[in-house]
Amino acid sequence: MQNIEKNKDWLADFGLTHPLLIAGPCSAETEEQVLEVAHKLKDSTATILRAGIWKPRTRPGNFEGVGAIGLKWLQRAKEETGLLTATEVANPYHVELALKHDVDVLWIGARTTVSPFVVQEIAQAMKGIDKIVLVKNPINPDLALWEGALERLYTQDIMKLGVIHRGFSSYGENTYRNNPEWQIPIDFKSNFPNVPMLIDPSHIAGNREKIAYLCQKALDLNYDGMMIETHPNPDKAWSDADQQITPEALIELMRSLRVRTSDVGKQASADTLHKLRTKIDIVDDELVALLGKRMKIAEEIGVWKKENNVSILQEERWRKVLERMLELGEINEMSETFMLRLYKAIHQESINHQNKIINK
Repeated sequence: MQNIEKNKDWLADFGLTHPLLIAGPCSAETEEQVLEVAHKLKDSTATILRAGIWKPRTRPGNFEGVGAIGLKWLQRAKEETGLLTATEVANPYHVELALKHDVDVLWIGARTTVSPFVVQEIAQAMKGIDKIVLVKNPINPDLALWEGALERLYTQDIMKLGVIHRGFSSYGENTYRNNPEWQIPIDFKSNFPNVPMLIDPSHIAGNREKIAYLCQKALDLNYDGMMIETHPNPDKAWSDADQQITPEALIELMRSLRVRTSDVGKQASADTLHKLRTKIDIVDDELVALLGKRMKIAEEIGVWKKENNVSILQEERWRKVLERMLELGEINEMSETFMLRLYKAIHQESINHQNKIINK
């Protein structure tokens, strides 16, 4: 099942360009809004119009979608522009209605992917359909759960399968709304090389400023395309306003992206080196973000020390930290010299942060 024979053929069968672009509003709000976006995307590189019809929200009381009436708006947009249509389905009833309205692409959202029971029910409702079905990664960083959802669909004779990387939830403040955890989609691609992978930079970023960076990063890692939330007036969107961009901004963004070739020979070697360097860049980004978190905790400790009149340097604690890090360094095949230099520098930076707090 790992290779899912010829699964990527559906990209060509639908005449979909590389990179595949799915775009549209987070939520279908009004018929006018859906049609406006569709017509503005008509002359872009987007081939599929997305819109949330049912919106599963983390907490009740937020806008949860217009419901089935929005499917008629998608249908009209398809008739007027020729764009394919896509929406999220979270249960068999959603599947039934979407199919009745000739939706071309159905995706299973992150909150649904976490439940094998629900995914199984949806898969059975979709059995044998000749539609594109995409699976977003689960909210939590669980590769097996993501792969299992795809396999449940495949066993129901659904052949046009793909996945969407939308990042993973984590506790506390982070650079992104949902951490990319790049290694998980990389491992997924290794296990299922014939399954197209798209990035959802809107949900990873949580703001429009980081969308272009994430799209380029995904292309550098050989993703097949992206799903980007697009709204005619993002600041007034009924859901996820901060992470949506205008159709005009989307067109400019796509023009700015660099799509790398996959030619053989020297180009292939250069691409391999670039991909490896991109992986290092990803790890470096994560390292710096983690160090930033460590310094924030050090500052919290500094506040406690100031309130309790405790000195910054605690030699016994520092000795134990260093011993433990040297042991971990040895396990991970890093020299003692390197680990000493690294953790002395980290310790000094922590002291600097605490010193600012205590001496304010």
